[in-house]
Amino acid sequence: MNTLRAKLAVLLTVVIIAVVCILTSILIYLFDPPNEQDAISPLVDQIELLTQVRQIAPKLVIVQEAAAGGEVEANLTAWLRDALMARGAPRDVIVSRKNDLPLLSIPVDQGWIVTQIPDLPPGGGVFHLLLIWLALTTLGTMAVALFFANRMVKPLVLLERAIETVGPDAVLPELAVTGPAEVRVAAKALNSLSSRLKGAMESRMRLVAAAGHDLRTPITRMRLRAEFVEDEEDREMWLKDIDELDRIADSAILLVREESGKSAPAPIRLDILISDLVDELRTLSYDVTLTNSAAGTALANRTGLSRAFRNLIINASTHGKRARVAVQSTPKEIVVVIDDDGPGIPPDLIGQVFEPFFRADRARMKQFDGAGLGLTIAKEIVQRAGGSIKIENGSLRGLIQTVRLPACSAI
Repeated sequence: MNTLRAKLAVLLTVVIIAVVCILTSILIYLFDPPNEQDAISPLVDQIELLTQVRQIAPKLVIVQEAAAGGEVEANLTAWLRDALMARGAPRDVIVSRKNDLPLLSIPVDQGWIVTQIPDLPPGGGVFHLLLIWLALTTLGTMAVALFFANRMVKPLVLLERAIETVGPDAVLPELAVTGPAEVRVAAKALNSLSSRLKGAMESRMRLVAAAGHDLRTPITRMRLRAEFVEDEEDREMWLKDIDELDRIADSAILLVREESGKSAPAPIRLDILISDLVDELRTLSYDVTLTNSAAGTALANRTGLSRAFRNLIINASTHGKRARVAVQSTPKEIVVVIDDDGPGIPPDLIGQVFEPFFRADRARMKQFDGAGLGLTIAKEIVQRAGGSIKIENGSLRGLIQTVRLPACSAI
């Protein structure tokens, strides 16, 4: 009932039924259809006429041995007997319906005179017919309302389905321009929007890649010139700044490669991948501990996924002093939790952690190597594999990085 389609269908149904009810009421008022009591007086005249004809010309009136049978109309029978009693000609007449046909049975000395009642309203009265008429109108109106409501919201349904088909690379597949005019217009607009967005993204990536590549030449020249600085302390500071510029350029180019990469995914034992990464980083003197390793297989690019988890674990062990990694597995997804003992991130800044070049504490930039693109690249890789990353502060201290990837069995 909360959908626009249902609301439109209900609105159309209510409006149409309201109009039909008003018009029907006006027609009933203008034509004033007869009720059952209005037929009593003509029936009394008919009974008197038949009994008189029976007395004058017995052969003209057929007499049956039994009454008509069927379902007896108790009210009409009582009203008719009272009317005959009032005229001084009491008779135990019977009004009944047989196969929905109103019949009048008049007792005579040798049996029953059975005749049809032409002016009697249908069974249940006018209001019974009116209810049937309104029920049929409601059913027909609901069918028509659902048809038109579905047609009216088709562009919105197309938009909803188009948004649902957007892949991890944020590319909207081209929609078929078919169907009603409104749907075709919506499909053309979405295709045009998708084309412009794709062009803008590719242009941005080319710009970043070109800038990162063009930085290499001046960085190399600066490195050569720095080597000729006589003061050793100044030379080390120059070389350190140049190394940082080199890392920024490399990270920018790497980010472009990840966003534009189309490597085919393959099944990966995530628990083995994480275990190998932990062993590798420990040999590089990072404080990393694998606390849990549940078997689980994900569908992703191995090189990219390894780079993503390496960035996350290094981020935890560097900024959080030490990192603890746990791999949990269910039939539907694999969850990798990385927590540390660091100071965490201020709550008002935690929503910016995936932005390029983000630093929670600008004063600590010189203490740690890196360009500030590690989390951005990790998020891009995980999303491309159909997963998600969530970063939050721990209950006491530290940061908790949670990566969720769909298991192969759930894909």
